[in-house]
Amino acid sequence: MTDTADTTGHNFDPTILREYDIRGIVGKTLSAEDARAIGRAFGTLVRRKGGKSVAVGYDGRLSSPMLEAALVEGLSASGVDVRRIGMGPTPMLYFAVYHLHTDGGIMLTGSHNPPDYNGFKMMLGHDPFFGDDIQRLGALSASGDFESGTGAVSRHDIVQEYADRMMRDYREGKQLKIVWDSGNGAGGPLVNEICMRLPSSHVLLNVEVDGTFPNHHPDPTVPENLEQLMEAVAEHKADLGIALDGDGDRIGVIDGQGRILWGDQLMIVLARAVLAERPGATIIADVKASQSLYDEIARAGGVPLMWRTGHSLIKTKMKEVKAPLAGEMSGHIFYADHYYGFDDALYAAIRLIEILSNGDQSLAEMRDTLPEMVNTPELRFPCAEERKFKVAGEVKEWLKGQSGVEVNDVDGVRVKTADGWWLLRASNTQDVLVARCEAKDEAGLARLKQALGDALRAVGMEPPSF
Repeated sequence: MTDTADTTGHNFDPTILREYDIRGIVGKTLSAEDARAIGRAFGTLVRRKGGKSVAVGYDGRLSSPMLEAALVEGLSASGVDVRRIGMGPTPMLYFAVYHLHTDGGIMLTGSHNPPDYNGFKMMLGHDPFFGDDIQRLGALSASGDFESGTGAVSRHDIVQEYADRMMRDYREGKQLKIVWDSGNGAGGPLVNEICMRLPSSHVLLNVEVDGTFPNHHPDPTVPENLEQLMEAVAEHKADLGIALDGDGDRIGVIDGQGRILWGDQLMIVLARAVLAERPGATIIADVKASQSLYDEIARAGGVPLMWRTGHSLIKTKMKEVKAPLAGEMSGHIFYADHYYGFDDALYAAIRLIEILSNGDQSLAEMRDTLPEMVNTPELRFPCAEERKFKVAGEVKEWLKGQSGVEVNDVDGVRVKTADGWWLLRASNTQDVLVARCEAKDEAGLARLKQALGDALRAVGMEPPSF
């Protein structure tokens, strides 16, 4: 039934309707009224697709309980039943959609953003809800064309079931010493559960959930956020260290010598193990990953596939090509091999530990086997929202007049030359451009930086400071 008693529409601040999720600053661009309207609109979409129930979870941010309560009100008022799983990491919400057999799911999370941010990650059925779906939700909310009803609301504690599922296929080997840093994020309680099931020696840091993130910001792609973990690995002479982001869907890894394994380096270790059992499988990585990852996937007997950055885009592509494994530089690792195909930092950690506990090499020794490349970090520099998506297209046109370059435009422009490659793409989540360069030596890297700078200046942009 369509709601005729309450057809008042609700308009969102346009900045919160992002490519992969809905995200804003609580009290400024995001409110309880927004959460309630998201519930009404999403519940309406679920019902019109023939669905009846939605799972809801939330992270450890101070604003999450308030926003979750308003979201549940909106969902119930649209006539869908709501299964509340309480606080936990985002992958636990994804698991809940499968485990509780719901028709969708919404996670209240600010991910790795500052403490005053919060947002919503969504699934419709077993598929990610993103891009045009989010814009459609915004238009539906503005129109006020909601379904109505009184959905039942129930609570479900699935922590034990989720932990058991992650450990279900684990093959026990030798014991390791592992340091875990939950970053005071929502994954902390699950780290406790996993460590009780995992035969190894564990040191736990920042397990207590605290939405002010008092020890460091929970973003494992930033080296300074891993310093506490590095110190603990050295102090305890541990085999490895594992860090989680604020909502537990991205992983950071430190080897026993305190060295960071970036997302593409970690993917080489994980891909080799998957391909040993599934030769010829397609392995996906995002456009920011090192060329060495694609080369190593092929060398290990796999089919490398470069794809667009973004967890929703990667998950969709995995289903399309039936890839058992995918990963991003940002630390999103997606396993469909013995798992569901969503990004889950704890499950990726368990698979890594399994590889190490059953193998002959330490993680540090494995890292020593990885190809050494010279590259820049991910460079992010400001560009107006209305301009950022145009720049890569303009650069692509300019490159048509250049010789000795090979251009991949799957996501922005990734330009391969004799020296290596450089990348320019628009961020889908911020008003910035993203660039990266990689070469085999410092001289080649300098030439790539120059080429990137020349391309940006040719289209009227000031290049970043390298």
